[in-house]
Amino acid sequence: MREQYRAQDGGLLEGDLALHPMEQFTRWFKQAAAPGSPLPEPNAMVVSTADAEGRPSSRTVLLKSYDEAGFVFYTNYGSRKAQDLSANPHVALLFPWHPMGRQVLVTGTAERTSRAETEAYFHTRPHGSQLGAWASAQSSVVASREELDAHYADLSARYPQGTEVPVPPHWGGYRVTPRTIEFWQGRENRLHDRLRYVREPASATTTTWLVERLSP
Repeated sequence: MREQYRAQDGGLLEGDLALHPMEQFTRWFKQAAAPGSPLPEPNAMVVSTADAEGRPSSRTVLLKSYDEAGFVFYTNYGSRKAQDLSANPHVALLFPWHPMGRQVLVTGTAERTSRAETEAYFHTRPHGSQLGAWASAQSSVVASREELDAHYADLSARYPQGTEVPVPPHWGGYRVTPRTIEFWQGRENRLHDRLRYVREPASATTTTWLVERLSP
């Protein structure tokens, strides 16, 4: 199994990059999400955490928003990832856009979003997804599928379609503030382009980004 990568638009060169990494991410994300893209869920990303003892774990979640401040996803605050982040806020994100011959790799730290931001997002979710946030005690052991379905059915009866579902107190968002963002573009003969932005504090109130080329 061996894939020969062929870069889009002649690869990724330093002169092609935006000044800010989130602007560069926007360029690539728009291409990944454009009509006809080979990616079914371009906002799917692998979130890797480690617990207080350094034991790692990874899972795929959906990116729900991003801006210059970072990347936002939502979860149950009792989940394994949330417990890890409570003990160790350092996190890595990976966008595996393999059908496009690209990856975006992020390292940084995570902190909870405000309750207002969480509530605003929660009420945009489909009704069933809102109920699911209540029905699932994420990452905990459940006796059977039947038990989970019964809990969901009870919630459906309590909050039928058209009624407002309250935001679970145990559910909310995390914003990952990036320290590094690497843009990986596959090239022929395994000579890939890897350009990494590294955050450098310029002062107490401003940040600059150093761009490094990494050997493939």
